Amino acid sequence: MLSSPNVRPPTPLTVWLAHGHHAGSAAGEVVRACLERHKDGGGIDDFHEPAEARIEGEQVFEARWRVEDTVTVRARLTLRDGHAWLLVAEAERPWGLHWPSPAAMFWPQDADWDRDPVTGGRLRALNPLPQDDKAVRRLLKDAARDGWAVHVVVHEAMTPDERGLVPLAGMLPPGLRHRVVEHRAAPHQLRVVNWALRDCGAQVPRGGAVVLPGSPVPAEYDTDRFSVRTVFLDGSEPAELLAAVTRFAALPRPLPDGAEEAVTALREQWRLFTVEEELARQRALVAMYADALEAMTNSRDLYREAAEQAHEALAAYREVVGALPEQRPGPDSPLQQLTRTFGRLKETALALRPGTDPAREEERPPTRGSDAG
Repeated sequence: MLSSPNVRPPTPLTVWLAHGHHAGSAAGEVVRACLERHKDGGGIDDFHEPAEARIEGEQVFEARWRVEDTVTVRARLTLRDGHAWLLVAEAERPWGLHWPSPAAMFWPQDADWDRDPVTGGRLRALNPLPQDDKAVRRLLKDAARDGWAVHVVVHEAMTPDERGLVPLAGMLPPGLRHRVVEHRAAPHQLRVVNWALRDCGAQVPRGGAVVLPGSPVPAEYDTDRFSVRTVFLDGSEPAELLAAVTRFAALPRPLPDGAEEAVTALREQWRLFTVEEELARQRALVAMYADALEAMTNSRDLYREAAEQAHEALAAYREVVGALPEQRPGPDSPLQQLTRTFGRLKETALALRPGTDPAREEERPPTRGSDAG
C-alpha cells in the first residue's frame, strides 16, 4: 500500500483493526488453545502459524472463517514480546458490525488480554478515571490522540449503584465490543475532565457523555453530533450513546500508526490457503514464470539477431576496405608547383647579387677613401 510520508491512507471498509496488551503469561499458548477450540467447534475453518513469519520476540497466527456462510474473513494476529498484540482482519466485502469480533476468535473470554496500550484501561469493562488531576489530564490527552480505539467519556451526575456500573461494551454490536474504551468520570471530576479535553474541542455535558475525536480528527467530526446530553446509569440501554459510538465508528478514518504495515503483511504474506486457493496460486505462479521465460527467450533471440547483423556489417566493411587501391600522395596542384619555382628563383637571385655574400665582403680590400681617412 503506497502512501506519501505526510498523508496516511484511509482504512479500507473491508478491514477490522484492534490492538492490546496481554497481562498474563504464555500468550502464544492461550491463542493457540483458543483457535483449536474454535476449529473443533466449527467456529473457524482453519488456523496456521507460519514459521517463516516468526522472528525473535514475535509470533504470528493466521485464521480463516466465514460469516453469513459465504463471506470469507482472513485474520492475522501478531504477538510481540509475549504481551503486545496487533490484530487485523479483512473480509471479502465491507465489514458488518453485527459480525463476530475477530478478537473473540483468537482470545478466550476469561483471559486478561484486553488491556488498552494507550491508557491502560480494559476494552470490555468501564474504567474509572484516576483521582489525581494530573493523571486525569495526561490520560485523556492520550485517549484523545489515539487512532486505534474509540474512547468514550461518561460523566456520572451522581454516584451510581450496581445497575449503573454495567459496561457499555456488552451493549455494543459484536464488531465494536473490542474496539471501545469506556472512561467513567466521578461527579466531582467534570471540571478537570473538560479542562483536559479543551485542546481537542470535545466537552462532556454534566451527566452525559462524549466520543473523543482521536488523531487525526475525522473531517466529519463534530462534538455536538457525538455528545449525549444525558446518560441514565440505571441499567437501561443508553440508545443515544450507542448510536453516537456506532456513527463515529463508521466515519472514514486514516490508518493508525503501525496499521499500514499490518494490512500489507496480511495481504502479501498470507499462507493459510485452501486447496482451491493453493491450486489457483500455483497456476498463477506457473503463468508468471512462463511469461518471464518467454520474455527472456525473446530478449535472447533479439540479442542474437543483433549480434549476427553486427558481424555481417563488419565483414562487409572489411571486404570493401580490402578492395580499395593503395592510397598514394596525390600530385601537387599547379599553384603549389609555381610557388616552389618562385622560391628557388628567389634564392638563386640572392646568391648572384653582388655584396650579399658575407665571405666576399671580408676578402674585399679597403677603399682609398677609407685609407685617407
